Amino acid sequence: MSFVPAVFLSALLAAQAATTPGQMMRVETNVPAMGGTFSIIAYGSDSTKLRSATEAAAEEARRLDEVMSNYVPTSEWSDINHEASQHPVRVSEEMFNLIADCLQYSKESEGAFDITVGPLMKVWGFYKGSGHLPHRAEVRTALAHIGYQNVELNRANHSVRFLRSGMNIDPGGIGKGYAVDRMINILKEYGVKSALISAARSSIYALGTPPGEPGWRAQIRDPKDGSKVATEVLLRDESMSTSGNYEKFFMAEGQLYSHIMDPRTGFPAQGMIQVSVITPRCIDSEAWTKPVYIQGRRWAANHLPKGFRAYVCEDGQPERGPFTAARGEKEPCVWLR
Repeated sequence: MSFVPAVFLSALLAAQAATTPGQMMRVETNVPAMGGTFSIIAYGSDSTKLRSATEAAAEEARRLDEVMSNYVPTSEWSDINHEASQHPVRVSEEMFNLIADCLQYSKESEGAFDITVGPLMKVWGFYKGSGHLPHRAEVRTALAHIGYQNVELNRANHSVRFLRSGMNIDPGGIGKGYAVDRMINILKEYGVKSALISAARSSIYALGTPPGEPGWRAQIRDPKDGSKVATEVLLRDESMSTSGNYEKFFMAEGQLYSHIMDPRTGFPAQGMIQVSVITPRCIDSEAWTKPVYIQGRRWAANHLPKGFRAYVCEDGQPERGPFTAARGEKEPCVWLR
């Protein structure tokens, strides 16, 4: 198993100066949450207010880690997984709306995004593990316990119910993005106008611009060489999330199997090696990297919501992608929209 950050933050983030032209102050806070580190950088004229703002945002990450964690037995998310197959579970308005959003992502992605993918993640060993190759019978059994259509929501009493036994929802596809959006909202409430939040360097949100710059610069790594940069983007009041087959994977029988699971087949998705999606909200960019990765370039070109952009890298294998010499030499990584 291996993990490599998908997004490099440029020298703008690495700058260590405490002040900037015009006496703008820079405050940085890091907080461990959701299996990674959330980094907050904020600029402003009042260092005390900045520190209060960044600490409040960090506390929100801690709160959501307790609410949404599959690894905390007392979390609201765990309560749903433990009980919803037996009876409807009443949940907070926040949790209800979040799950409703996830089901909408599933519909829009034609099932490529599915928060009920939990049983598959377990059988493939990616839940609390580094991954392993399961028997096909195990995959078939797991498929019998997933399907977003089997999550029943009752808005009248804010309850969630699973229509199949053994179902398990997984926050891995949206948790960090949702947390980043909540943290950005808190910074805004404190009056912060220039900040960047990075969740494990795979999902980021750029608020405003850093002092003296037109935007926040983020570099997308070369998917085949982590020491190189594929392209650089300038972000301003928008988010970007990146997923690649190098993030979590294992090798078996000469083949690479990544953690990006196709919930329709029960197997890790093939054909892509990296996807970056830029959207106005971080939950959207994180959620949409999965269907773009799973469904492929042509599907994404026709289905990305208006205002979304994607940078997609296909694996170039003759049987999988259009970017091969036999079919006409083209760039393996391209921007959509």
